Amino acid sequence: MPRYTVHVRGEWLAVPCLSSTNTIEWLGKEAVRRYMKNKPDNGGFASVEEVKFYIRRCKGLGLLDLDDTVGDALEDNEFVEVVIEGDIMSPDFIPSQPEGVHLYSKYREPEQYISLDGNSLTTEDLVNLGKGLYKIKLTPEAETKVKKSREVIERIVKEQTVVYGITTGFGKFARTVIPNSNLRELQVNLVRSHSAGVGKPLTPERTRMLLALRINVLAKGYSGISLETLEQVIEVFNASCLPYIPEKGTVGASGDLAPLSHLALGLIGEGKMWSPKSGWADAKYVLEAHGLKPITLKPKEGLALINGTQMITSLGCEAVERAGAIARQADIIAALTLEVLKGTTRAFDTDIHAVRPHRGQAEVAFRFRSLLDSDHHPSEIAESHRFCDRVQDAYTMRCCPQVHGIVNDTIAFVKDIITTELNSATDNPMVFAEREETISGGNFHGEYPAKALDYLAIGVHELAAISERRIERLCNPSLSELPAFLVTEGGLNSGFMIAHCTAAALVSENKALCHPSSVDSLSTSAATEDHVSMGGWAARKALRVIEHVEQVLAIELLAACQGIEFLRPLRTTTPLEKVYDLVRSVVRCGKW
Repeated sequence: MPRYTVHVRGEWLAVPCLSSTNTIEWLGKEAVRRYMKNKPDNGGFASVEEVKFYIRRCKGLGLLDLDDTVGDALEDNEFVEVVIEGDIMSPDFIPSQPEGVHLYSKYREPEQYISLDGNSLTTEDLVNLGKGLYKIKLTPEAETKVKKSREVIERIVKEQTVVYGITTGFGKFARTVIPNSNLRELQVNLVRSHSAGVGKPLTPERTRMLLALRINVLAKGYSGISLETLEQVIEVFNASCLPYIPEKGTVGASGDLAPLSHLALGLIGEGKMWSPKSGWADAKYVLEAHGLKPITLKPKEGLALINGTQMITSLGCEAVERAGAIARQADIIAALTLEVLKGTTRAFDTDIHAVRPHRGQAEVAFRFRSLLDSDHHPSEIAESHRFCDRVQDAYTMRCCPQVHGIVNDTIAFVKDIITTELNSATDNPMVFAEREETISGGNFHGEYPAKALDYLAIGVHELAAISERRIERLCNPSLSELPAFLVTEGGLNSGFMIAHCTAAALVSENKALCHPSSVDSLSTSAATEDHVSMGGWAARKALRVIEHVEQVLAIELLAACQGIEFLRPLRTTTPLEKVYDLVRSVVRCGKW
């Protein structure tokens, strides 16, 4: 018998359907009838017949024709929403839908797997897991370590040994001993009480990254989680069932408690959860729709799920990968601008950079030489001003290897920190199976990724700062020898005037965002946690800075391509012409 999960006024109802020939309208009326039955005042309705509604899928938000049959229009156990016309309790949208929700209507489960052992995850791997390109499985070595770690916990519980977080309370209540009969309840209460975050939920990609990274840390075998529970967590990931995780609430020590607690809350079947199949719904319904059961926490397992730096680190992983991509693009865009402004290539001579041998500087200079005028890739634009009287260019062009170079070195430094953190055990207490004991420590403190991500934001911001100055040179006729604001009919058209203003606004905003969050600390948990990293904000603002950098460089790219139009029929080098063609394949030339 097919069954459907129907959302009516904030409540989720399971509606069985005896016949696949029943209509969508029947499904809506039956859901409303069940909703009214559960309300003492019938939900304010006199009868089902007076209720006017429409129905849409939770997946993709597509409207359904009321006359279609459920067999033709829906899959078994599909999630739908009844929207009651003119009803303020029945909104015109499902709250907090993920950004780009329409993209998930075509989601397909991946067929390939990444094997996790807790030691070899890369930033690229985690980003790909976030994109839903892979499922997860454990290596045999990881399974063995997890089993041995759990045996230590079982012995502690059996012998009623007093150990923090296993047989005691948490934080200020660390000296409160909990009887064995309440140890499971202790873990559930921990997850519920710590689920106190606020703000927008993480996107599906970021939630996948967070869940995958927590699995990787648990796979190291120092957390004390049982293999049975860890396998359940992996099943949830592989089904793309993603808990509702507010983005704000972590101070980055003792780990990312609030966001990881929201993660664990969904795993135990409480709170909200999202999947491509269901959209947002109660976690228990989403799990059930995918044939999964909520996790029943054993002693220590709630703590094992929520104690660590995975929120900071997973967001930091996305930040460092995006930073690396935009840094490479910045070199290409700056080279194109240099061509348009008729700059010289002499500043990129190998001998200049050999006597100041910073790795990033040398890499950037090499890229410029590869892109600009050479015997291998001649440029007609460069040839047109070869014998001009200018000796050297402005710093924004001449010093790109030095400025862009340190950004590259910064990204490499931060990536090294983040990669180490990806494969680090960050629990408390730590379970050392080979010593058959647990040890309390401070690996949950997020200072390492927090400081690194503050540094990343400061470094990457400079790509936007120097780019905005190049945009000014492109738009200013006294500096560019091009029409003002790259427009032929100035006055009638404003060209790139306000595009440059946007770039300036983003750069200015970045200056505030680059103030390090990790220089701050507020004592929490009644002074038990008296120094914290504020790494969650470091990660979130680093991502915002990088987004602004991407936008500023996109403006420069468009301006440079527009500038080339005024130099035609002259052509630049083959690589830069390919860049121009790529831009023009999606953005047509402005005929101003």
